[in-house]
Amino acid sequence: MTKQISYSDIYENNLDTIIDVRSPSEYTLDHILGSINLPALSDEERKLVGTVYKQESPFEAKKLGAAIISRNLSVHLKTVLFSKEKKWRPLIYCWRGGHRSSAFATVLSEIGWKPLVLNGGYKNYRKVVVDCLHREKLAHRIILISGNTGSGKTEILQKLNHMSQQIIDLESLANHKGSIFGATSNPQPSQRL
Repeated sequence: MTKQISYSDIYENNLDTIIDVRSPSEYTLDHILGSINLPALSDEERKLVGTVYKQESPFEAKKLGAAIISRNLSVHLKTVLFSKEKKWRPLIYCWRGGHRSSAFATVLSEIGWKPLVLNGGYKNYRKVVVDCLHREKLAHRIILISGNTGSGKTEILQKLNHMSQQIIDLESLANHKGSIFGATSNPQPSQRL
């Protein structure tokens, strides 16, 4: 049986790899920092299984999903995972901590690895992060530097960074969207990252 862990235990379990088994588009939209994407289902396969689930039956969708996940997992085992030693400890997650991550973890545990599954999946992880940022008192002293374009905010942040102070340059992270530099050629990142 695969052990499930909560968000707070992620970094206390000496994990070697965090594996996001969601589809590539789900991973691109947002993921746990440092995780790798080994999709159980491609975007097209996920859509197909969902369609069968709604239009035919959950049972037929589960059979189809299991067959596709088995094929995809086989590819991951022959490539990315093949060189992993017996003591390797992965954490696996999908959207809700359900079928995709459980199927993946079951096979890995049968091989002899000791995978962990993130309880509640990425959905629960995201909720905990949002709660920490918006509903709980932060344990950090935050100083906001704001002002009009050209007022020297970036220079101040660069000097603070040079002095080994922690900074978050939101304008830089947003690729200057909303500023006069908004038309730069860098693509806009996801708001979730």
